Amino acid sequence: MALMLRSSTALYGRYWGSSVDIPGLHFEACYYQGIEYCLREGLSMFEPGAQGEHKIARGFLPTPTRSYHYIAEPRFRTAVRASLVREGEALHDYRRGLLPHSPYRES
Repeated sequence: MALMLRSSTALYGRYWGSSVDIPGLHFEACYYQGIEYCLREGLSMFEPGAQGEHKIARGFLPTPTRSYHYIAEPRFRTAVRASLVREGEALHDYRRGLLPHSPYRES
């Protein structure tokens, strides 16, 4: 399944996979259909989701994303917050390591 959400200027896509292995389905559902839609509809931004160095070859650089979940249990919220701080630092380092492989040149 792929899910796309649209604002007046952007398309946001997420892909959760398929129960059947179909070659190329991920890229078709996750990138190519979204790119075509943005071009056809005149949207200025397509954000295809987090994760995956395979996105660089398709012109998408790693972009920090946010989640606004609310954790009601205070002790669990504290544990989740601590974990997210560590994960954020690791993701920052990972992104910094991927950016030199950008297909774009600075002008």
